[in-house]
Amino acid sequence: MEAPPVTMMPVTGGTINMMEYLLQGSVLDQSLESLLHRLRGLCDNMEPETFLDHEMVFLLKGQQASPFVLRARRSMDKSGMPWHLRYLGQPEIGDKSRHALVRNCVDIATSDNLTDFLVEMGFRMDHEFVAKGHVFRKGIMKIVVYKIFRILMPGNTESIEPLSLSYLVELNVVAPAGQDIVSDDMRNFAEQLKPLVHLEKIDPKRLM
Repeated sequence: MEAPPVTMMPVTGGTINMMEYLLQGSVLDQSLESLLHRLRGLCDNMEPETFLDHEMVFLLKGQQASPFVLRARRSMDKSGMPWHLRYLGQPEIGDKSRHALVRNCVDIATSDNLTDFLVEMGFRMDHEFVAKGHVFRKGIMKIVVYKIFRILMPGNTESIEPLSLSYLVELNVVAPAGQDIVSDDMRNFAEQLKPLVHLEKIDPKRLM
């Protein structure tokens, strides 16, 4: 899956601190078509993209309490697409005025030897999965509806099975730090998807 849309700004010194604003939810398989129909009506006037991706999650354990996590993802259905390396920071969930989860986000395209490079750096693969779904866009917002598949034989992306009887739904925006107003637009868009799906500000630590 391609990198999320990024708001371009001139860099006069150093790098721009990009943040991901995120709302998440899920729908049962039988509700998928109704949700896709609603999204086609609400989103930009173009056919949604489809994707089939393989993602590998790598950990680097050090002296800190929690390991450093990087995600490597490649497209399985579009030839010639680069690998993507993604870092997601700790979520900032304490601010009640924000309607979305906020976390640092770095997403870069890389060469095909990304996984070998990570292993040489001391990372080890923790788990891998296949994600298949649809991508919609509404301005700078991206809406992804996808199913996660468990890989039954390590490294064999042809041997998979669905992880659940539902689809994950994510609404996100990647923007420079301090653009918290985008969370208001996200909340307003999420309201239009009810009752088909309830998109929420979810703390990942609650799921562990």
